[in-house]
Amino acid sequence: MASWLWIIFFVVVSFGFVVLRGAPYVPTKRKPLQEALDNLYPLGENDVLVDIGSGDGIVLREAAKRGARAIGYELNPLLVLISRLLSRSPLITIRLGDYLYATLPEETTVIYTFGESRDIRRMYQKAEQTATLHGKHLYFLSFGFKVPGKKPVKDNGLFYLYKLKPLHRGKA
Repeated sequence: MASWLWIIFFVVVSFGFVVLRGAPYVPTKRKPLQEALDNLYPLGENDVLVDIGSGDGIVLREAAKRGARAIGYELNPLLVLISRLLSRSPLITIRLGDYLYATLPEETTVIYTFGESRDIRRMYQKAEQTATLHGKHLYFLSFGFKVPGKKPVKDNGLFYLYKLKPLHRGKA
């Protein structure tokens, strides 16, 4: 009986901590995601998608189906475990950690997020920092929330795609 209490405690603490620190776990619906990755940003084998708050890894798996490398950052250890069990592809990497403290790979072409209104600006700023650090344009694909004060290059009312330029001259 005591072991079940510990398991319940772990699950509650894992999800509770993440809600305080970031967005709650909300699984992405597969069909709208597929449409976004086919129409708004046609993801392909030359892409590296970084998912900020990768949850159960559905975005990573959809990216890998299109031949893209996919890297997920997730704070919740239980979701990292689930994602690793479901996402068995050499194209997928899942990291337990906070994207804010990570240096996103130079090969990154698109950053995906479900960031609620309190976090979306910070996520966009991290994407801008990454574009500037690597001296190249990146795309930022947001599910459900617009970035305040920024105009998407494309949207379908559910997903918003932004093109980010380096803030100053970086590597060419």
